[in-house]
Amino acid sequence: MPRRRPVRHALAPALTPALAALLCLPLAACGGGSPGTAERSKSPAPSQVSAAAPQSPPPSARPSAAPTLPPGPGGTTPVFSHGRRDGAKRVALTFDADMTADQDKRAARGERFDNPQLITTLRRLKVPATVFMTGKWAEQYPDQAKSIGGDALFEVADHSYTHHAFSTPCYGLPAVARGTAREDVERAFAAFRKAGVEHVVPYFRFPGGCYDEAVLREIAPAKVTAVQWDVISGDAFAKKAGPVADQVLAQVKPGSVVVMHCTHSAAPVTEEAIRRIVPELRARGYELVRVSDLIAGG
Repeated sequence: MPRRRPVRHALAPALTPALAALLCLPLAACGGGSPGTAERSKSPAPSQVSAAAPQSPPPSARPSAAPTLPPGPGGTTPVFSHGRRDGAKRVALTFDADMTADQDKRAARGERFDNPQLITTLRRLKVPATVFMTGKWAEQYPDQAKSIGGDALFEVADHSYTHHAFSTPCYGLPAVARGTAREDVERAFAAFRKAGVEHVVPYFRFPGGCYDEAVLREIAPAKVTAVQWDVISGDAFAKKAGPVADQVLAQVKPGSVVVMHCTHSAAPVTEEAIRRIVPELRARGYELVRVSDLIAGG
């Protein structure tokens, strides 16, 4: 699959680059479509996330050591966008937990970069999922990060520490300082360790989905597999769940990786959309899996 050019951001295909940049600059977290001041609605308090104990799926639900792809040409970081098309009907739902290094004040004023209700719904529906978490998110919500990482349903992957662009232009995101890309990736893993997050897998998602050949070389020593997607949910900044569910269900194929968000302020309808998407995919014969399961399947 092509992988040597910047990839279109997960915000929404309908957005022009100029409009996307305008959105990303003030919201500072579009990684796969993240931060923001999208329409607010009530969200459970952080303390509620641990109120409901994680449901325990069968032992087989927790994958063994996470598989990775072999290095790309010249030892560059490999890129994974979807699993086998000719295999079983399996789909990986992924959720970006976005927060940038400069959003502390917004969080202090009450903006919600978490979404405990979404995690509760995934648990209730027994949906395996991969959560791509920024290091800053883990620092802001350490109890939630630890709870997600300790649940056998989920695996936690790296979405950078700062949520800055690793290749520019990238929808108005500020750029990671030259020569610090690998450090940024590893700083996020360090934040996970500090928060006590278990079940961390060696996968990395570029903020905004933007990368180039140079950054694939630069982060290669981190020994991660870069994970993109082939299905854009359109949940970022969406105000109605129906169109989000419709967009996912219309695009899904065997082996698909769906990008969604665990950031209530910027993606307030994701949990509602999941309540429709999951039963419908299962009715169509799809098995919901983690990214590690797709990679293991070839």
